[in-house]
Parts: sequence; C-alpha cells; structure tokens
Amino acid sequence: MKRLILLVVASLLFVFQMAVGGATALELDAATRTVKANEAGDTVTLSLKQVAEGKKLFQFACAQCHAGGVTKTDFNVGLGPNDLAGATPPRDNIVALVDYMKNPTTYDGETEISELHPSTKSADIFTEMRNLTDDDLEVIAGHILLQPKVLGEQWGGGKSTR
Repeated sequence: MKRLILLVVASLLFVFQMAVGGATALELDAATRTVKANEAGDTVTLSLKQVAEGKKLFQFACAQCHAGGVTKTDFNVGLGPNDLAGATPPRDNIVALVDYMKNPTTYDGETEISELHPSTKSADIFTEMRNLTDDDLEVIAGHILLQPKVLGEQWGGGKSTR
C-alpha cells in the first residue's frame, strides 16, 4: 500500500511538472519569442519547439558555468543584454553568439580562448560541444537572447558592470 501511494504521488508530481513546464513555453507569445538575428538588426521569431530545445541544450552544455545567465568564472561579465552588446564584437544576436560558441574570444575580442571556454573548435577538450550542430547552437543562442524577456533583470546577474 505504501508503495502504491508513493507511486501515485510521484506520478502526480511528474504530471504537474510537465503541465507547468509546457504551460510556460505556451505562454510565450510571438513578440516575446522574437530576438535579434544579426548585427544588421534583422529579427527571428523562435518557434515553441526551438524555445524548448534551446532551454534543454543550454542546460546540457552551458548551465554548469552560466546558470541564470551569470558567468561563474567571471562575475563581471554575464549573459545579460548589456554585457552581450558591450562585447567586442557585440554578441547580442544569434549570428554573433553562434560565432562565439564556435570561436570564443575574450570580452574585448583580442584573444582567442577556445582552450578555456567550451566551443565546437575545442570539442575534443569540452565533450559537451562534440555533437552540437549549427541548428543546436542557434537555439542555444535564441535561449540566451530570450531569457531577459522572460526573467527580466534576474538573467545575467541583474546589471552590467561594464
């Protein structure tokens, strides 16, 4: 009897989590899901599937160092919109973030850091990057750009220090 009760409770919690998680993605309207695509200012509207996939892949490949958009190895630079826009080159769009995930550089753009920061270039060192496709990198970038719209100033540490 005790096992049956535990099974029912666990099942209800699982169903509740699925309903809440699914509802969050479904509540995002097209305007919220629209992010900057490139430096020219073109935009792209992420599909609900891309939003969900981006979140999942970010959790897999990035969240160990960037949970909540904070950079655990350098608290002065987060993934918030001001910090991304202030980088050289600016990293506040999908194309630029994908480029960064392939060829990372320091915030000032002066030094290549693929041996220090996960990238597809250094997938032999950072195995979580090994099987990520360009489409995967794009939805991760979309997730990063979407989060300030969803979480507000909580994403990226709440302020830019640059």
